[in-house]
Amino acid sequence: MVSTPDLKLGQKLSEGKTKQVFELLDQPGLVLVQSKDQITAGNAARKDQMEGKAAIANKTTSCVFRLLQESGIKTAFMKQHSDTAFIAAHCEMIPIEWVCRRVATGSFLKRNPGVKEGYRFSPLKMEMFFKDDANNDPQWSEEQLLEAKFCLAGLTIGQCEVDIMNRSTVAIFEVLEKAWATQNCTLVDMKIEFGVNVKTQEIVLADVIDNDSWRLWPSGDRSQQKDKQVYRDLKEITPEAMQMVKRNFEWVSDRVKLLLEPQTSGRVVVLMGSTSDMAHCEKIRKACTSYGIPCVLRVTSAHKGPDETLRIKAQYEGDGVPTVFVAVAGRSNGLGPVMSGNTAYPVINCPPLSPDWGAQDVWSSLRMPSGLGCSTVLSPEAAAQFAAQIFGLTDHLVWCKLRASMLNTWVALKLADKKLQACSI
Repeated sequence: MVSTPDLKLGQKLSEGKTKQVFELLDQPGLVLVQSKDQITAGNAARKDQMEGKAAIANKTTSCVFRLLQESGIKTAFMKQHSDTAFIAAHCEMIPIEWVCRRVATGSFLKRNPGVKEGYRFSPLKMEMFFKDDANNDPQWSEEQLLEAKFCLAGLTIGQCEVDIMNRSTVAIFEVLEKAWATQNCTLVDMKIEFGVNVKTQEIVLADVIDNDSWRLWPSGDRSQQKDKQVYRDLKEITPEAMQMVKRNFEWVSDRVKLLLEPQTSGRVVVLMGSTSDMAHCEKIRKACTSYGIPCVLRVTSAHKGPDETLRIKAQYEGDGVPTVFVAVAGRSNGLGPVMSGNTAYPVINCPPLSPDWGAQDVWSSLRMPSGLGCSTVLSPEAAAQFAAQIFGLTDHLVWCKLRASMLNTWVALKLADKKLQACSI
């Protein structure tokens, strides 16, 4: 490959068993990742050509990375370029495969005699393997990784970086596990790799995630497995056997698109007692939007127009869309209690407290008559997050955004501590 119609390719930066990576001369800091029609097993002890695999793998990995990025996970992926290639940020790869397991199977059983296949890991089981084909990718400990003192794109891999990759691997697995569960598929285990972005010196998920990267068991049944293990298990390579493997890969690439689709759609309806509360309500709407949740703002007073308040409530109850109501009322909060007493939908109080009477006013949101179940959250962003957690029970895309947000908060704290420690030395 020398060039494509709209890309000016430079030198080949690397080539693996299933892909090639080229620099982009007209887009510094970016690379083209080109998939190959080759399938391998056992560090290429077995390898075959599978026509169409490059397109299948590229389609799968592009959808997976889109899901992760839209959730908020930092990756090297930029966009799909063609049927068989995608554009990514140029990274120097950390030579470690991070393996995350939910169910014991495969090589884990050989390395841990006595553990039965199907043993479920809660929490997830983490392992790491040094990428060294000549020595069959030996398993490494955290101490070995730290002692290796890898330096990539100017970043030395120390305890902070190892902790970030470890925590990120768990979050990435859980996001994909949640997504595949919507298709009644068990994500059994998965391997991923990280790189250091050469421009930002940031650790990001890199390489690819396709049907070579995981084990997938529809309905949790190993006999229905759809991943590369089917190829590994072949006793004899025949055209018929390779067609079966290809059909499995196509099955996965067809369904991976469905992971990007919401299972249910809900909304947040914010009821404010006065337009003077608009700035407070806009913060709720902005936060809801970040979770992909539609948010409607309405003005009504349960004290001055209870009949109109109940009419608005009935309007949103009547169309069948799952709804969380957020009541924003200062001074004496009548909205939340009236709504909670007249709807089975969740109601969240989020009063805009004033500095002078706030300590007294908040009690109208906290002390409820019996039979009322509305909660009270003072921060508008936190009220939106609570609503998102409710919707996340049935909408995996909202749940994935919440999970990625947890990860990013943790990583930000970890990096802040590292920076502070560097300043203190």
